[in-house]
Amino acid sequence: MSLHRLLDRERTIAPPGFNRWLIPPAALAVHLCIGEIYGFSVFNGPLTRIVGVDHSIEGRDWTIPQVGWIYSIALIMLGLSAAIFGRWVERVGPRKAIYASACCFCSGLWLSGLGVAHHDIRLLYLGYGVVGGIGLGLGYIAPVSSLVKWFPDRPGMATGLAIMGFGGGALIGAPLGVELMGYFKSSSSVGVEEAFVVMGGVYFVFMMFGAYTFRVPAPGWRPEGFVPAVKPKKLVTHADVSVDLAWKTPQFWLLWGVLCLNVTAGIGVLGQASLMCQDMFGVPAAVGGGFAGLLSLFNMAGRFLWSTTSDLTGRKAVYGVFFLLGAVLYALVPMAQKYHSVGLFVVLTTLIISMYGGGFATIPAYLRDLFGAMHLGAIHGRLITAWSMAAVLGPQLVNYVSTYRIAHGVPRAEAYNATMYLMSGLLLLGLVCNLLVRPVDERFHHRVET
Repeated sequence: MSLHRLLDRERTIAPPGFNRWLIPPAALAVHLCIGEIYGFSVFNGPLTRIVGVDHSIEGRDWTIPQVGWIYSIALIMLGLSAAIFGRWVERVGPRKAIYASACCFCSGLWLSGLGVAHHDIRLLYLGYGVVGGIGLGLGYIAPVSSLVKWFPDRPGMATGLAIMGFGGGALIGAPLGVELMGYFKSSSSVGVEEAFVVMGGVYFVFMMFGAYTFRVPAPGWRPEGFVPAVKPKKLVTHADVSVDLAWKTPQFWLLWGVLCLNVTAGIGVLGQASLMCQDMFGVPAAVGGGFAGLLSLFNMAGRFLWSTTSDLTGRKAVYGVFFLLGAVLYALVPMAQKYHSVGLFVVLTTLIISMYGGGFATIPAYLRDLFGAMHLGAIHGRLITAWSMAAVLGPQLVNYVSTYRIAHGVPRAEAYNATMYLMSGLLLLGLVCNLLVRPVDERFHHRVET
């Protein structure tokens, strides 16, 4: 049997009696691999010492700003590829899409290893950034729409199970990268090249497991005993909206703003967590690194817990909590700094990051409530462009505002206070967007021609 036929959507349709609980582990395997991007920062320092090995040589080694663009390009391409290929993913099914994701993401790592070997940062931009970023986008959306179809009774829990893996990818990817670099390090190499090659191979195996384990439900399938509510919850529709019409609705753009503002506020803190902790409280780098790892745990847990909660309370209510409570928590961070309370700072930021992660996991179910499951993957893909925008805005706001304040004489420990108030304001703006969400007008509903 040819590989092309094995990947066909028709061959992924589940037989009668298939256990739907086999699907979440397959989705988790994929997202744990591509979630490595959250741990990419462990490579930043070594990538600035490719020539000098023990120290960076000015004029010959790459700088942190140059290396930082690898991460940014990857996230930008994640959003763009999800938007561009979302319809294709829906058409060919999750198996072929995950296979393509594995090929792109892992070949991106291998191409990056080649770039390190030749000391050509353009190959890292192309490899991990562009090619790997396309793999991220395909791998991110492919499992989600299928999970929602397998769990129409618990869509929030289902997407939370998968997207939890993406948030927890750093818990595996970061230590694995550090261990591999330590193993391959020598007097002439920092070990990054070899680490990229090995990680590409390991991730490819696990992503192939996810691809070939995946199944889609047969047309008309429903879980045993599941009966849709006669009176659906507010905002929940049993109709479908096509991807071509979804983006023309105000609901799509309101949710775009909801996701963008929630991610902008969270990603700026998540990306600078270790440095913020050191600057605000004077703790050692090792403590700052441990704090960053703790945030990753809450990022991961929040994706499952908040999205599961949304099945009981509704998506709009959960996002209301994200924005209102989040705005209050951000406004309290300067108080923690003022009283030098590391404990309060940790409590505030871990709660904030749990809601940041929960926002990612809840949004697919929110989309399903409004637009139905027919083109969920394609609609989700277009909405993820909000993440790409936030990936640029969040870190830049934190970096620019704090750097500006330090340059104008503000003590380093207080430099982030204005940023916290700014993030609080962004979340209040997101609250307004969320409150404006209403059911989609019936004129946008898909109608089968007779």
